[in-house]
Amino acid sequence: MSDLLRRYPDSALGLLGSVAVTVGTYGLADIPRNDATLADLGLAPMAYGHGKTLSGIVFWLGVTLMVMAWVRIGRDREAMSLRATSATVLVWAAPLVFAIPVFSRDVYAYLGQAAVLADGFDPYNDGPAHVPGPILDSMAQIWAPTTSPYSPAFMLLARGVVAVTGENVFAGVMAFRIVLLPGLLLALWAVPRIAAHFGASRRSGLWLALLNPLLLIHLVGGPHGEMLLMGVLAAGAALVLSGRHAAGLVVLGLAVSLKVTAGVVVPFVVWIWLDHLRRERTVTARDRIGVFAATAAIPAAVFAAFTLALGLGFGWLNGLAFANRIINPFTLPTLAAHLVAWIASPFHAWNLHEVLGVTRTVGSVVMGVLLVYLWWRGRRDERTAMAFMCWAVFAVLVLEPSTLPWYYTWVTVLVVAFTLPMWARQVVVVASVVLLIVFQPDDSILFYKPFESLLAVALGVLAAVSLRRRDPLRLNRFGAVLRGHG
Repeated sequence: MSDLLRRYPDSALGLLGSVAVTVGTYGLADIPRNDATLADLGLAPMAYGHGKTLSGIVFWLGVTLMVMAWVRIGRDREAMSLRATSATVLVWAAPLVFAIPVFSRDVYAYLGQAAVLADGFDPYNDGPAHVPGPILDSMAQIWAPTTSPYSPAFMLLARGVVAVTGENVFAGVMAFRIVLLPGLLLALWAVPRIAAHFGASRRSGLWLALLNPLLLIHLVGGPHGEMLLMGVLAAGAALVLSGRHAAGLVVLGLAVSLKVTAGVVVPFVVWIWLDHLRRERTVTARDRIGVFAATAAIPAAVFAAFTLALGLGFGWLNGLAFANRIINPFTLPTLAAHLVAWIASPFHAWNLHEVLGVTRTVGSVVMGVLLVYLWWRGRRDERTAMAFMCWAVFAVLVLEPSTLPWYYTWVTVLVVAFTLPMWARQVVVVASVVLLIVFQPDDSILFYKPFESLLAVALGVLAAVSLRRRDPLRLNRFGAVLRGHG
């Protein structure tokens, strides 16, 4: 590692930022409640008074350093080797393993729903409120009475964590990170293979999908189940593209068993598989029927196996509706509801929830029609299928009731198949910086504060310009003037 940091200063800069972010979380992030661990370690003063202020400075300095390093690595696309880029992902992720859960309290909800299962209740019918204790105290209380929306494989994983750690929240968080980290390793294996298959830059793929500070801090520092999901999803896609269709569908079935949204990518395997067959021989009607049947049956069988292992049937459907409780204007239906309620406010005092019911219903209908259309458009060959697969996942992100920053891993690990133009990479940078700022480390959102939102956009644009041009503010010239006068 020392050779990596010595040879690549930007890798060292990002590592310094990652360490600072981790240290800052002990004062700013979602510390487990009714737990004396930090006090026993002498770290409690970081969470209040001057300690909290210093923690905030350290945290945001760390975010700044990570973004600077990420942009500089992305600007000099040939300066760092593929192997060094992969190592940098791991080096930046390592300190975040020890962070306090940051930007979200979802990991406490994972533990709470697993505790319900471990206590003999059905998490698809009974909320974490059935199991009082430090885990329940630590989670966002809006989710205390709600049932689990998570697929059976994820619930089995979560139950295994709680079986080992019990009510020890700190141990539970660390154990969850450990069982989710294989997703990062799988993505490091799969992303370069997806990119190489289509002739895209493997290094740029890693830069976009895994080195992004927004996703890295959320996934590892969060932590979130998407860290495992993205690796399994990418691995399944890589296997299918390499011609191992059945194995890839088994892995994609595992992805669906972790989070049902991953099922969006499965139908596109039909077109990839048929294209591979066409390269070998003439495709018959029997081939088409067989490919369609296998693409449907293999993931369904994997999902059914995990469902039987969990023994709770399809109760997870009950929890999906509770996602409607998340209200932020980062999907089109929710944004539309905000705009309608605001525009109509001088004439009619509409309740936002009433408008949301309409816009989200419209969004769901549009999404369903659009997914079918995108699937049909992807039938020409594997490259077309992959492109429309990415559009389909993106359509889900912008049209479902709610989307959170870490959900974008669903599409970033797939879109690496294509060489994105500079403007598209700049859009990714702007969005990443803005979302890093408007979503605060204590799980609050600044989006509704105009000054903070404008500041976030300004900083995002600055970072995006920096991706194309060194020193856009011409600070080096200013420094040279000062040195000249000196």
